[in-house]
Amino acid sequence: MPVQFTILGSGSGGNCAYLEAGETRLLIDAGFSGRQIRQRLATLGRVPETLSGILITHEHSDHICGLAIIAEKAGIPVYCNRLTREAIEFNLKVKLNFRTFETGAAFEMGEVGVDTFSIPHDAQDPVGFLLRTGSGNIGFLTDLGHATKLVVERVRPANVLVLESNYDPKMLQEDTKRPWSVKQRIVSRHGHLSNEAAGGVATEIVTSELKHIFLGHLSSGCNRPDLAHSTVHKRLAEIGASHVGLEVSSQETPSATYTLDLRKLPQPEQAPLLPA
Repeated sequence: MPVQFTILGSGSGGNCAYLEAGETRLLIDAGFSGRQIRQRLATLGRVPETLSGILITHEHSDHICGLAIIAEKAGIPVYCNRLTREAIEFNLKVKLNFRTFETGAAFEMGEVGVDTFSIPHDAQDPVGFLLRTGSGNIGFLTDLGHATKLVVERVRPANVLVLESNYDPKMLQEDTKRPWSVKQRIVSRHGHLSNEAAGGVATEIVTSELKHIFLGHLSSGCNRPDLAHSTVHKRLAEIGASHVGLEVSSQETPSATYTLDLRKLPQPEQAPLLPA
């Protein structure tokens, strides 16, 4: 059964993606306004009320700002770990239908298996995802200062990968709007990946089964799509990974829907969710 995957938008101002596998319909993060998320889903002929759940990587506003509006009315389950849940409840002042998992656990959401793993970022307990379906696997790796061995190992089974390529070092250095402290946070090992670092991570992860990379979370002021693409493309070319498609996600408009229709892959063992 083909699986449909669309990045509804990704950048420093908001992040949200949509995955549809059979009757299972998921959002990964909800970092636009509720209205924007509804409008972007509408371009796919979908509405929030039919969502099976929302996966949250971490509590920063560019990943949750539309969460309350989207999830509260329809009672859509929100999947995150305990520390992220506590931060969301504190920041949004709202009670949602949380389904709490332990970081590192694997569980199932309908026809999608979800592997979770810790990533280094300056949030309470940020996670990456490997989303396993019968038609292929999607790795979700944004908002991290560097890729640990654990991160690389956990996301290597991906057939499609969403990978942060946040900033160009020269543009960040020359930027006059960001104070020195913010620049230091961005380049730290718990900050964000530069274009060059993203290229390095891509070369560590790439296998013959990786078919497509979406570069995401580009900084609007300290990066350009052409720079991100050319830098990562060069690193992939150096190792002969010409089979990997490369696409830069947009903050403003959804990506073209990517269809996975690969051989059936084994599903992880299910781990029970913690009580809400």
